[in-house]
Amino acid sequence: MSNDSITYKDAGVDIDAGNSFVKMIKPLVKATRRPEVLADIGGFGGLFALNTAKYKNPVLVSGTDGVGTKLKIAFMADRHESVGIDLVAMCVNDIIVQGAEPLFFLDYLATGKLEPAKGAAIVKGIAEGCKQAGCALIGGETAEMPGFYSSDEYDLAGFTVGVVDRDAIVDGSSITVGDTLIGLASTGLHSNGYSLARKVLFDRMGLGINDIIPETGCSVADELLIPTRIYVRSILNLLRDFAIHGIAHITGGGLPENVPRILPKGCLARIHTSSWEIPAIFRVLQRGGNIVDEELFRTFNCGIGMVLSVSAADASEVLIRLKGLGETAMVIGEIIRCELGQECAELIP
Repeated sequence: MSNDSITYKDAGVDIDAGNSFVKMIKPLVKATRRPEVLADIGGFGGLFALNTAKYKNPVLVSGTDGVGTKLKIAFMADRHESVGIDLVAMCVNDIIVQGAEPLFFLDYLATGKLEPAKGAAIVKGIAEGCKQAGCALIGGETAEMPGFYSSDEYDLAGFTVGVVDRDAIVDGSSITVGDTLIGLASTGLHSNGYSLARKVLFDRMGLGINDIIPETGCSVADELLIPTRIYVRSILNLLRDFAIHGIAHITGGGLPENVPRILPKGCLARIHTSSWEIPAIFRVLQRGGNIVDEELFRTFNCGIGMVLSVSAADASEVLIRLKGLGETAMVIGEIIRCELGQECAELIP
Protein backbone atom coordinates (compact mmCIF):
# COMPACT_ATOMS: atom_id res chain seq x y z
CA MET A 1 0.00 0.00 0.00
CA SER A 2 1.46 3.32 -1.14
CA ASN A 3 1.69 6.29 1.22
CA ASP A 4 2.00 8.78 -1.67
CA SER A 5 -0.44 11.66 -1.50
CA ILE A 6 -3.41 11.34 -3.86
CA THR A 7 -5.74 14.04 -5.18
CA TYR A 8 -9.29 14.16 -6.44
CA LYS A 9 -7.83 14.66 -9.94
CA ASP A 10 -5.88 11.43 -9.54
CA ALA A 11 -9.24 9.74 -8.89
CA GLY A 12 -10.60 11.15 -12.14
CA VAL A 13 -12.37 14.36 -11.07
CA ASP A 14 -10.81 17.62 -12.24
CA ILE A 15 -12.15 20.59 -10.25
CA ASP A 16 -10.13 23.04 -12.33
CA ALA A 17 -11.75 21.70 -15.52
CA GLY A 18 -15.12 22.21 -13.88
CA ASN A 19 -14.31 25.83 -13.05
CA SER A 20 -13.10 26.41 -16.61
CA PHE A 21 -16.34 24.91 -17.92
CA VAL A 22 -18.46 27.27 -15.81
CA LYS A 23 -16.56 30.28 -17.17
CA MET A 24 -17.12 29.08 -20.72
CA ILE A 25 -20.89 28.67 -20.35
CA LYS A 26 -21.68 31.89 -18.46
CA PRO A 27 -22.19 33.97 -21.63
CA LEU A 28 -24.37 31.20 -23.10
CA VAL A 29 -26.57 31.19 -20.02
CA LYS A 30 -26.73 34.98 -19.89
CA ALA A 31 -28.13 35.05 -23.43
CA THR A 32 -31.28 33.26 -22.19
CA ARG A 33 -31.97 35.68 -19.34
CA ARG A 34 -35.51 36.96 -18.72
CA PRO A 35 -36.40 40.03 -16.59
CA GLU A 36 -37.64 37.77 -13.78
CA VAL A 37 -34.21 36.18 -13.26
CA LEU A 38 -32.58 37.63 -10.14
CA ALA A 39 -29.08 36.15 -10.21
CA ASP A 40 -26.41 34.75 -12.51
CA ILE A 41 -25.41 31.10 -12.35
CA GLY A 42 -23.02 30.14 -9.58
CA GLY A 43 -25.29 30.26 -6.56
CA PHE A 44 -26.73 27.23 -4.82
CA GLY A 45 -30.15 27.83 -6.35
CA GLY A 46 -31.61 29.71 -9.28
CA LEU A 47 -33.73 32.75 -8.40
CA PHE A 48 -36.80 33.62 -10.45
CA ALA A 49 -39.40 36.19 -9.37
CA LEU A 50 -42.81 35.24 -10.76
CA ASN A 51 -44.71 38.27 -12.05
CA THR A 52 -47.98 37.52 -10.27
CA ALA A 53 -49.55 40.74 -11.54
CA LYS A 54 -49.58 39.20 -15.01
CA TYR A 55 -51.88 36.36 -13.94
CA LYS A 56 -55.25 36.24 -12.19
CA ASN A 57 -54.77 32.79 -10.71
CA PRO A 58 -51.36 31.43 -11.69
CA VAL A 59 -50.71 27.70 -11.77
CA LEU A 60 -47.16 26.40 -12.07
CA VAL A 61 -46.64 23.51 -14.48
CA SER A 62 -43.45 21.45 -14.38
CA GLY A 63 -41.88 18.90 -16.69
CA THR A 64 -38.74 16.79 -16.82
CA ASP A 65 -37.19 14.56 -19.46
CA GLY A 66 -33.98 13.45 -21.13
CA VAL A 67 -32.70 12.80 -24.63
CA GLY A 68 -32.52 9.01 -24.42
CA THR A 69 -30.38 6.90 -26.72
CA LYS A 70 -30.23 9.68 -29.31
CA LEU A 71 -27.09 10.52 -27.32
CA LYS A 72 -25.48 7.38 -28.76
CA ILE A 73 -25.68 9.00 -32.20
CA ALA A 74 -24.03 12.15 -30.84
CA PHE A 75 -21.21 10.01 -29.38
CA MET A 76 -20.71 8.11 -32.63
CA ALA A 77 -20.66 11.29 -34.72
CA ASP A 78 -18.78 13.33 -32.09
CA ARG A 79 -21.36 16.11 -32.54
CA HIS A 80 -22.82 17.58 -29.38
CA GLU A 81 -24.47 20.97 -29.97
CA SER A 82 -27.90 19.81 -31.13
CA VAL A 83 -28.74 17.38 -28.30
CA GLY A 84 -29.13 20.32 -25.92
CA ILE A 85 -31.96 21.60 -28.10
CA ASP A 86 -33.55 18.14 -27.87
CA LEU A 87 -33.29 18.25 -24.09
CA VAL A 88 -35.15 21.54 -23.84
CA ALA A 89 -37.69 20.54 -26.48
CA MET A 90 -38.71 17.34 -24.74
CA CYS A 91 -39.48 19.28 -21.56
CA VAL A 92 -41.07 22.49 -22.85
CA ASN A 93 -43.19 20.71 -25.47
CA ASP A 94 -44.69 18.66 -22.65
CA ILE A 95 -45.85 21.67 -20.64
CA ILE A 96 -47.02 23.82 -23.54
CA VAL A 97 -49.72 21.24 -24.24
CA GLN A 98 -51.40 22.43 -21.04
CA GLY A 99 -51.12 26.04 -22.13
CA ALA A 100 -48.18 26.83 -19.87
CA GLU A 101 -45.56 29.37 -20.91
CA PRO A 102 -42.10 27.96 -20.00
CA LEU A 103 -40.38 30.30 -17.55
CA PHE A 104 -37.09 28.69 -16.67
CA PHE A 105 -35.01 25.59 -17.27
CA LEU A 106 -32.43 23.57 -15.32
CA ASP A 107 -30.11 20.93 -16.75
CA TYR A 108 -28.14 18.00 -15.38
CA LEU A 109 -25.03 16.83 -17.22
CA ALA A 110 -23.27 13.71 -15.96
CA THR A 111 -20.08 12.49 -17.60
CA GLY A 112 -17.17 10.15 -17.03
CA LYS A 113 -14.62 12.86 -17.77
CA LEU A 114 -15.49 16.52 -18.13
CA GLU A 115 -14.09 18.05 -21.29
CA PRO A 116 -14.88 21.78 -21.00
CA ALA A 117 -15.14 22.35 -24.76
CA LYS A 118 -17.52 19.43 -25.26
CA GLY A 119 -19.54 20.47 -22.23
CA ALA A 120 -19.79 24.02 -23.56
CA ALA A 121 -21.03 22.69 -26.90
CA ILE A 122 -23.78 20.80 -25.09
CA VAL A 123 -24.78 23.85 -23.06
CA LYS A 124 -24.72 25.97 -26.21
CA GLY A 125 -27.47 23.72 -27.54
CA ILE A 126 -29.41 23.94 -24.28
CA ALA A 127 -29.18 27.74 -24.39
CA GLU A 128 -30.36 27.75 -28.01
CA GLY A 129 -33.33 25.58 -27.03
CA CYS A 130 -34.17 27.94 -24.19
CA LYS A 131 -34.05 30.93 -26.56
CA GLN A 132 -36.38 29.14 -28.98
CA ALA A 133 -38.78 28.42 -26.11
CA GLY A 134 -38.45 31.87 -24.53
CA CYS A 135 -37.39 30.51 -21.15
CA ALA A 136 -34.34 31.29 -19.02
CA LEU A 137 -31.57 28.83 -18.24
CA ILE A 138 -31.12 29.65 -14.57
CA GLY A 139 -28.94 26.83 -13.33
CA GLY A 140 -27.89 23.22 -13.56
CA GLU A 141 -25.54 20.56 -12.32
CA THR A 142 -22.45 19.04 -13.89
CA ALA A 143 -21.30 15.76 -12.37
CA GLU A 144 -17.98 14.15 -13.25
CA MET A 145 -18.37 10.45 -12.43
CA PRO A 146 -15.33 8.38 -13.45
CA GLY A 147 -15.95 4.67 -13.26
CA PHE A 148 -19.69 5.16 -13.64
CA TYR A 149 -19.64 6.56 -17.18
CA SER A 150 -16.88 5.92 -19.69
CA SER A 151 -14.65 8.91 -20.36
CA ASP A 152 -16.29 9.78 -23.70
CA GLU A 153 -19.92 9.37 -22.63
CA TYR A 154 -22.42 11.54 -20.81
CA ASP A 155 -26.09 11.69 -19.94
CA LEU A 156 -28.48 14.63 -19.93
CA ALA A 157 -31.63 15.43 -17.99
CA GLY A 158 -33.68 18.60 -17.95
CA PHE A 159 -36.36 20.24 -15.84
CA THR A 160 -38.63 23.14 -16.69
CA VAL A 161 -41.28 25.21 -14.91
CA GLY A 162 -43.99 27.17 -16.67
CA VAL A 163 -47.09 29.11 -15.70
CA VAL A 164 -50.68 29.30 -16.91
CA ASP A 165 -53.79 30.97 -15.53
CA ARG A 166 -56.06 28.37 -13.96
CA ASP A 167 -58.93 29.33 -16.29
CA ALA A 168 -56.66 28.97 -19.32
CA ILE A 169 -55.38 25.44 -18.61
CA VAL A 170 -55.71 23.22 -21.69
CA ASP A 171 -56.68 19.80 -20.37
CA GLY A 172 -58.77 18.30 -23.17
CA SER A 173 -62.02 18.56 -21.23
CA SER A 174 -63.56 20.80 -23.91
CA ILE A 175 -62.83 18.34 -26.73
CA THR A 176 -66.11 17.27 -28.28
CA VAL A 177 -67.47 15.14 -31.10
CA GLY A 178 -67.05 17.05 -34.35
CA ASP A 179 -63.72 18.66 -33.45
CA THR A 180 -61.03 18.76 -36.12
CA LEU A 181 -57.58 17.32 -35.46
CA ILE A 182 -54.66 19.33 -36.80
CA GLY A 183 -51.16 17.85 -36.98
CA LEU A 184 -47.99 19.92 -36.75
CA ALA A 185 -45.09 18.41 -38.66
CA SER A 186 -42.13 16.99 -36.79
CA THR A 187 -38.49 17.41 -37.75
CA GLY A 188 -37.73 13.72 -38.08
CA LEU A 189 -37.56 11.28 -35.18
CA HIS A 190 -37.30 14.01 -32.52
CA SER A 191 -36.02 12.07 -29.48
CA ASN A 192 -38.00 8.83 -29.53
CA GLY A 193 -37.51 5.38 -31.00
CA TYR A 194 -33.73 5.58 -31.28
CA SER A 195 -33.08 2.13 -29.84
CA LEU A 196 -35.12 0.61 -32.66
CA ALA A 197 -33.70 3.03 -35.25
CA ARG A 198 -30.13 2.13 -34.30
CA LYS A 199 -30.89 -1.59 -34.45
CA VAL A 200 -32.39 -1.26 -37.92
CA LEU A 201 -29.83 1.11 -39.46
CA PHE A 202 -26.67 -0.34 -37.94
CA ASP A 203 -27.45 -4.00 -37.22
CA ARG A 204 -29.98 -4.87 -39.93
CA MET A 205 -28.92 -2.53 -42.75
CA GLY A 206 -25.23 -2.42 -41.92
CA LEU A 207 -24.90 1.34 -42.31
CA GLY A 208 -22.17 3.44 -40.71
CA ILE A 209 -22.71 6.74 -38.94
CA ASN A 210 -21.44 8.74 -41.94
CA ASP A 211 -23.05 6.62 -44.66
CA ILE A 212 -25.61 8.32 -46.89
CA ILE A 213 -29.23 7.16 -46.73
CA PRO A 214 -30.19 7.35 -50.42
CA GLU A 215 -33.89 7.96 -49.76
CA THR A 216 -33.17 11.06 -47.65
CA GLY A 217 -29.96 12.28 -49.28
CA CYS A 218 -28.44 12.75 -45.80
CA SER A 219 -25.90 10.85 -43.78
CA VAL A 220 -27.14 8.74 -40.88
CA ALA A 221 -25.67 11.30 -38.48
CA ASP A 222 -27.29 14.27 -40.23
CA GLU A 223 -30.69 12.57 -40.35
CA LEU A 224 -30.73 11.28 -36.79
CA LEU A 225 -29.31 14.42 -35.17
CA ILE A 226 -31.94 16.81 -36.56
CA PRO A 227 -33.07 18.70 -33.42
CA THR A 228 -36.53 18.19 -31.99
CA ARG A 229 -38.84 21.03 -33.04
CA ILE A 230 -39.89 23.39 -30.26
CA TYR A 231 -43.53 24.41 -30.71
CA VAL A 232 -43.83 26.80 -27.78
CA ARG A 233 -44.00 30.17 -29.54
CA SER A 234 -46.44 28.96 -32.19
CA ILE A 235 -48.82 27.42 -29.66
CA LEU A 236 -48.69 30.42 -27.33
CA ASN A 237 -49.58 32.57 -30.33
CA LEU A 238 -52.58 30.37 -31.15
CA LEU A 239 -53.79 30.34 -27.55
CA ARG A 240 -54.03 34.13 -27.53
CA ASP A 241 -56.67 34.15 -30.28
CA PHE A 242 -58.23 30.70 -30.57
CA ALA A 243 -59.97 28.21 -28.32
CA ILE A 244 -57.68 25.19 -28.51
CA HIS A 245 -59.60 22.30 -26.95
CA GLY A 246 -56.69 19.92 -26.53
CA ILE A 247 -53.02 19.48 -27.42
CA ALA A 248 -51.01 16.24 -27.52
CA HIS A 249 -47.22 16.03 -27.74
CA ILE A 250 -46.37 12.99 -29.87
CA THR A 251 -43.49 11.27 -28.10
CA GLY A 252 -42.94 7.64 -27.06
CA GLY A 253 -46.05 5.65 -27.93
CA GLY A 254 -46.69 7.74 -31.02
CA LEU A 255 -50.12 8.88 -32.15
CA PRO A 256 -52.03 5.81 -30.86
CA GLU A 257 -50.97 6.32 -27.25
CA ASN A 258 -50.46 10.07 -26.87
CA VAL A 259 -53.64 11.43 -28.46
CA PRO A 260 -55.94 9.41 -26.14
CA ARG A 261 -54.22 11.02 -23.12
CA ILE A 262 -56.12 14.26 -23.80
CA LEU A 263 -59.50 12.82 -24.79
CA PRO A 264 -62.62 12.91 -22.60
CA LYS A 265 -64.53 9.66 -22.05
CA GLY A 266 -66.58 8.62 -25.04
CA CYS A 267 -64.40 10.39 -27.62
CA LEU A 268 -62.48 8.61 -30.37
CA ALA A 269 -59.77 10.34 -32.38
CA ARG A 270 -60.00 9.09 -35.95
CA ILE A 271 -56.66 9.81 -37.64
CA HIS A 272 -56.16 9.44 -41.39
CA THR A 273 -52.57 8.42 -41.98
CA SER A 274 -52.84 9.30 -45.68
CA SER A 275 -53.50 12.96 -44.84
CA TRP A 276 -49.81 13.81 -44.57
CA GLU A 277 -46.65 12.63 -46.29
CA ILE A 278 -44.74 10.40 -43.89
CA PRO A 279 -41.06 11.48 -44.08
CA ALA A 280 -38.74 9.12 -45.93
CA ILE A 281 -36.69 8.17 -42.87
CA PHE A 282 -39.66 6.39 -41.32
CA ARG A 283 -40.25 4.32 -44.45
CA VAL A 284 -36.53 3.50 -44.57
CA LEU A 285 -36.76 2.20 -41.01
CA GLN A 286 -39.96 0.31 -41.76
CA ARG A 287 -38.48 -1.48 -44.77
CA GLY A 288 -35.08 -2.03 -43.17
CA GLY A 289 -36.58 -3.63 -40.09
CA ASN A 290 -39.66 -5.17 -41.72
CA ILE A 291 -41.69 -3.20 -39.16
CA VAL A 292 -45.46 -3.56 -39.33
CA ASP A 293 -47.55 -0.38 -39.42
CA GLU A 294 -48.86 -0.81 -35.88
CA GLU A 295 -45.34 -1.00 -34.46
CA LEU A 296 -44.12 1.87 -36.63
CA PHE A 297 -46.82 4.25 -35.40
CA ARG A 298 -46.44 3.16 -31.75
CA THR A 299 -42.67 3.71 -31.79
CA PHE A 300 -42.17 6.82 -33.94
CA ASN A 301 -44.02 10.10 -34.46
CA CYS A 302 -44.09 9.33 -38.22
CA GLY A 303 -43.95 13.01 -39.11
CA ILE A 304 -46.39 14.51 -36.61
CA GLY A 305 -44.92 16.22 -33.54
CA MET A 306 -48.06 17.84 -32.08
CA VAL A 307 -51.79 17.33 -32.47
CA LEU A 308 -54.34 20.06 -31.79
CA SER A 309 -58.07 19.54 -31.32
CA VAL A 310 -60.07 22.59 -32.43
CA SER A 311 -63.64 23.30 -33.42
CA ALA A 312 -64.34 22.58 -37.08
CA ALA A 313 -65.33 26.24 -37.50
CA ASP A 314 -61.87 27.43 -36.39
CA ALA A 315 -59.78 24.86 -38.27
CA SER A 316 -59.17 26.90 -41.44
CA GLU A 317 -58.11 30.02 -39.54
CA VAL A 318 -55.84 27.99 -37.25
CA LEU A 319 -54.12 26.45 -40.30
CA ILE A 320 -53.61 29.90 -41.85
CA ARG A 321 -52.10 31.19 -38.61
CA LEU A 322 -49.80 28.19 -38.28
CA LYS A 323 -48.53 28.66 -41.82
CA GLY A 324 -47.77 32.28 -41.02
CA LEU A 325 -45.84 31.13 -37.94
CA GLY A 326 -43.65 28.88 -40.06
CA GLU A 327 -45.27 25.61 -39.11
CA THR A 328 -46.20 22.87 -41.55
CA ALA A 329 -49.67 21.84 -40.46
CA MET A 330 -52.57 19.88 -41.89
CA VAL A 331 -55.94 18.38 -40.94
CA ILE A 332 -55.25 14.76 -39.98
CA GLY A 333 -58.54 13.63 -38.50
CA GLU A 334 -61.61 14.32 -36.41
CA ILE A 335 -63.23 13.46 -33.12
CA ILE A 336 -66.11 11.02 -33.29
CA ARG A 337 -68.14 9.23 -30.65
CA CYS A 338 -66.57 6.11 -29.20
CA GLU A 339 -69.23 3.46 -28.83
CA LEU A 340 -67.14 1.69 -26.18
CA GLY A 341 -67.50 4.75 -23.94
CA GLN A 342 -63.75 5.24 -23.48
CA GLU A 343 -61.10 7.49 -24.94
CA CYS A 344 -59.12 5.93 -27.78
CA ALA A 345 -57.48 6.63 -31.13
CA GLU A 346 -58.08 4.90 -34.44
CA LEU A 347 -55.56 5.11 -37.26
CA ILE A 348 -56.96 4.44 -40.72
CA PRO A 349 -55.33 4.75 -44.18
